[in-house]
Amino acid sequence: MIRKAHREDLTRMQAIEVSAGDAFRGLGMDYVADDPPLSSDALAAYADGGLAWVATDSFDRPVAYILMREVDGWAHIEQVSVHSLHARQRLGQALIVEAGRWAADAGLQGLTLTTFAAVPWNGPYYSRLGFEPVPEDRWSAGLREIVAEEAAHGLDAWPRVVMKRPLSAAN
Repeated sequence: MIRKAHREDLTRMQAIEVSAGDAFRGLGMDYVADDPPLSSDALAAYADGGLAWVATDSFDRPVAYILMREVDGWAHIEQVSVHSLHARQRLGQALIVEAGRWAADAGLQGLTLTTFAAVPWNGPYYSRLGFEPVPEDRWSAGLREIVAEEAAHGLDAWPRVVMKRPLSAAN
């Protein structure tokens, strides 16, 4: 089931992020794997703002989540994380569909994200879901700011890509 995240979910969301991050170790991306999860305060801001959803198990425990924000008229996916024990169950895709519904209800143009270009469960995965690369000369001011923040955090040590999917393609 997909539902809005609550404050009671925050600790579990942090554990999901740690578990999901461990997959990067196999690609020699220990820096990414070792990055601490978002703080409870940061996650609470998303949850309190109605910008976080969780996929839950049969006991209503979160096993995956998505964080969103509006950037220049688009719904920007800040993060999608799926616990490693629940990977390959299309939970990330279900969360992205929910994000598309939110974007439509909010009158936004579609979905954007930034991700690692070559990591199989990043760039290639989002391509399969209908996201397309956005050339740098077509980045909005907000997307440029996000890319700069990620670079300052060291994420540009590996090739990154900005992607988008108009709402007409979101399903």
